Order: sequence, then structure tokens, then C-alpha cells
Amino acid sequence: MRSVEAENLCVVREYIAAVESAATGNALARFYAPDAVQIELPNRLNPNGGRSSRDTLLKRAEQVPTLLKSQRYTVHSELAKGTVVAIEATWEGVLAIPFGSVPAGASMRAHFAIFFELQSGKIHRQRNYDCFEPW
Repeated sequence: MRSVEAENLCVVREYIAAVESAATGNALARFYAPDAVQIELPNRLNPNGGRSSRDTLLKRAEQVPTLLKSQRYTVHSELAKGTVVAIEATWEGVLAIPFGSVPAGASMRAHFAIFFELQSGKIHRQRNYDCFEPW
């Protein structure tokens, strides 16, 4: 039998893969608890940070194909302790439309630290510390 940490780490790995593949609807919703909340700390893309409900996250995911041709996460480290999983990753997105000084077809990069709190195998809380490279 696998530990809670191993199970939670597996859920987060599958979630990252789903986000990377631009999953929407039930393919993405299955990872979230009904009252899930994502807290995004202030960053260059979102200077005021933000707080998003499960419904907001799912609606935002539907917009991804119009914004990005593709995206990839490279996970550098991952830690699990009890119900918390921490991921350090580099994200690269190829733009479908221009953004700022970055033309369509070019890449943006960011370095993420993401902390997940899981309950019953679902993401209940997610805190993102996103550091975007200059554009």
C-alpha cells in the first residue's frame, strides 16, 4: 500500500500533465475539490496576485488553446509531507497570439514554486509563486 505522500504526489504529477496538455472540463475538474482555491502571489503577469475558485480555474483553462500553442513544465524538485506537495518547475509556453513584446510563435518562460494542499486525493488549496522571465 502506498503512503498518503506517494498518493498525493501522484495526483499532483497527473495534474501537471493535464494542465500541460491543456485539459478542460471533467479531465481537469477531477483534480479539484469542489471548494478548491488557487492563490497566485503577485508577479509580473499578475501584479496584484489573485484568488481563483474551482469554477474560475476551469473557465480559464478553456482559454488556454487560444493563448498558447503549447506549454511544458519541467519539474526540478518535488516534496511531499502529509497532505502538502511542493513542486519547483520551469514553465515554457509557445504563444498562439502576441503578448507584450513577444510575438506569436515565440516562447515565454517562468519559474514556479507551487504548494498544493490535498484532501481525499483532490487539490483543496494551491499557492503559486510565479517568476516570469523578462518579455
